[in-house]
Amino acid sequence: MRILLVEDDAEAAAYVAKGLREAGHVVDHALDGETGLNMAGAGDYDAYVIDRMLPKLDGVSLLTRRREDGDETPALFLSALGEVDDRVTGFKAGGDDYLVKPYAFPELLARVEALGRRRSAPAKVTTRYVVGDLEMDLLTRTVRRAGRKIDLQPREFRLLEYLMRHAGHVVTRTMLLENVWEYHFDPQTNVIDVHISRLRAKIDKDFDKPLLKTIRGAGYTISESD
Repeated sequence: MRILLVEDDAEAAAYVAKGLREAGHVVDHALDGETGLNMAGAGDYDAYVIDRMLPKLDGVSLLTRRREDGDETPALFLSALGEVDDRVTGFKAGGDDYLVKPYAFPELLARVEALGRRRSAPAKVTTRYVVGDLEMDLLTRTVRRAGRKIDLQPREFRLLEYLMRHAGHVVTRTMLLENVWEYHFDPQTNVIDVHISRLRAKIDKDFDKPLLKTIRGAGYTISESD
């Protein structure tokens, strides 16, 4: 399953994400509600795990807005608010399940996997991404631009995969650190700049139209548009 975890407690999020990944799932993480909303709109997820109390946009409002847009992705709320009225609020917002903190990870995992089984149709598995004349095949682990094969190191491949999965949307440095490197520290580290520079040299340098763009003060995006 592809799971979006929206949790502002970095330590708790790292623990949950690690456990879900060890169980074989792919996990993206957002530290605040606004980022989570943007990622949910840009991604193709099988389940959401959303903390109720989030900075910038609370979890209930986040899911309410996704449901208003027709998003039916199953969602599990995590919250320290465990009264009946609190749970009812979560369900009325479109939540499919509600887990009160503190919780045992095995229960969280079982509930998330149960949400995945409830879906009426099998989740669509994306194995190929295309942006302009740039193509990525996840099954063969190959990247080509205009038919020319581009050799990437494993971390470069993972970075490009994340960017192409969110093509047309701005990806922040924090999102890259947490989802490509699984780091939770100062986003001012230059590890991203180094890898972006290397990736740009490989996919853009010998071509007329650059696809990988730096959005000053925001992050990076990959798209056909200028």
